[in-house]
Amino acid sequence: MESMIRETAVGVSFVVKVQPRAKKNAIIGEVGDALKLVLTAPPIEGRANGACIEFFANLLDVPRSSVTIASGETSRRKVIQVAGVSVHEVRKRLAI
Repeated sequence: MESMIRETAVGVSFVVKVQPRAKKNAIIGEVGDALKLVLTAPPIEGRANGACIEFFANLLDVPRSSVTIASGETSRRKVIQVAGVSVHEVRKRLAI
């Protein structure tokens, strides 16, 4: 759990495993080295990716432009990068 969130040159990065078409948007636990994220959006035309970015922007209280999907745009397993935040801030917001 400690190594799940890594510091980068511009902020932090972490891995999420996304389950689209859920009843609500939420982090529901961990799967291996990734956070399990459920989203209401379907995985069509980038809607789940947009919902993922919006979810973390709101949760971490940063602009949407600060959150990017570094890899895994077409996969359920994604690497999320957030600029302008520290590992400590992210852990506090995620309560892990």
